[in-house]
Amino acid sequence: MPPSPPLVLVTGGSGDLAAALVAEFQSVGAEVLHPGRDELDVRSADSVTAWFERLDHLDVLVNNAGVTGDRIFAKLGEAEWQTVLDTNLKGAFLCARSAARLMMKQRSGHLVQIGSWSALRPPVGQAAYAASKAGLIGLTKSLAKELGPRNIRANCVLPGFLETRMTASLSEEIRSAALARHALGRFNTVEDAARFVRLLTTFDHISGQVFQLDSRM
Repeated sequence: MPPSPPLVLVTGGSGDLAAALVAEFQSVGAEVLHPGRDELDVRSADSVTAWFERLDHLDVLVNNAGVTGDRIFAKLGEAEWQTVLDTNLKGAFLCARSAARLMMKQRSGHLVQIGSWSALRPPVGQAAYAASKAGLIGLTKSLAKELGPRNIRANCVLPGFLETRMTASLSEEIRSAALARHALGRFNTVEDAARFVRLLTTFDHISGQVFQLDSRM
């Protein structure tokens, strides 16, 4: 009997990177679940618990759900701060916790966090976003160490500046400044970022690592 295709969950399933991830994993025969916020609200423990209860196994979780909420720090409200942290960091924790429970039973699995360059070199106005993405790096390293004995891997991918709906509203000045920091003078693409994530899941001996996917140094 042939092995069943791997089951992959991509959170934040309505975004541009999510669409590329879905297409990439499906191209190699994986079964991909990609719920949007209306199906899986990663900020809600009840929503996450209920959604994961339908699964009896999971091979790959890609914590892709995220928001920016950019604002100058002095004008950053508590509610805005909390929304970003709840979506980007708490959401990743809740989903990783539920996924890890399945993966520990099967003694295999891969947790992939979609991070950001802002965690390492945050621009002005991204205090909440940078804090949430820096937290993902710490979460990844902790999970890799704790879950490694159960044969569960955890890695964090920083896709780079991508041409998506999230960045489409940025001014030309901001885009030009971002491009100037790239040694190759070009942005990454959602297709290449998705291809890297998919390839990363095929390597059995990589865990606890952070991968930056563009040419900023």
